Amino acid sequence: MNVRLASYNVHKCVGLDRLRIPERVIAVVNALDADIVALQEVDLRLPPRPTALPYALIEQETDFGILPFALDGPSLGWHGQTILVRKGISVDKIRRIALPGLEPRGAILAEISSRAGPYRVVGVHLGLIRRYRSMQLAAIRAAIGRRGEMPTAILGDYNDWTARGGAEALGPGFRLHAPGRSYPAAGPIGALDRIALSDGLHMSRAGVFGGTPARVASDHLPIWADIRIETAR
Repeated sequence: MNVRLASYNVHKCVGLDRLRIPERVIAVVNALDADIVALQEVDLRLPPRPTALPYALIEQETDFGILPFALDGPSLGWHGQTILVRKGISVDKIRRIALPGLEPRGAILAEISSRAGPYRVVGVHLGLIRRYRSMQLAAIRAAIGRRGEMPTAILGDYNDWTARGGAEALGPGFRLHAPGRSYPAAGPIGALDRIALSDGLHMSRAGVFGGTPARVASDHLPIWADIRIETAR
């Protein structure tokens, strides 16, 4: 069984022209043709952190459901993140994972049913300091370890300019992939947006989406990956 995963830091829907136009972000999300999309920076920074990407726009203009990571208030997600899931895909559980660091950070987790068996998707937006990124990945690895073995993809904005991307903190069971340069959108030089895959998930294709209007809609370009889920035996 195959599934397309994608990740997109939408920069609070503010494009490189300094205009906040959520409709451009939605056009990019639709163009990805993904089954599951991890989004970062979907909410404004200051309390009560209202959403920058309106609920109604997602509901009216896409075929995605919004997983309920937001706590009380007007936010779309948790720590600025959410996961969109194509309608018809069955989500069994969601969880929030608090992460260490100088600034508040968190990861979001969804466990999903498929014909090939269950798999897990974790959305991340890691910190700017290397030491804390390593601690955050280690915390994610510990959290999913407590939930039991399941094929897992950890995708999002890793905020890391190095080739390894801090993947050693995830342990030997994960393979980190950088589909390509995704930042800054107008002329990408850094592969900040990545995906780590555990055993049971195999990448067949991956890339960076640079079509219209992605090069102006946010300061990041989205990444995508076609994943084969190994059939449970």
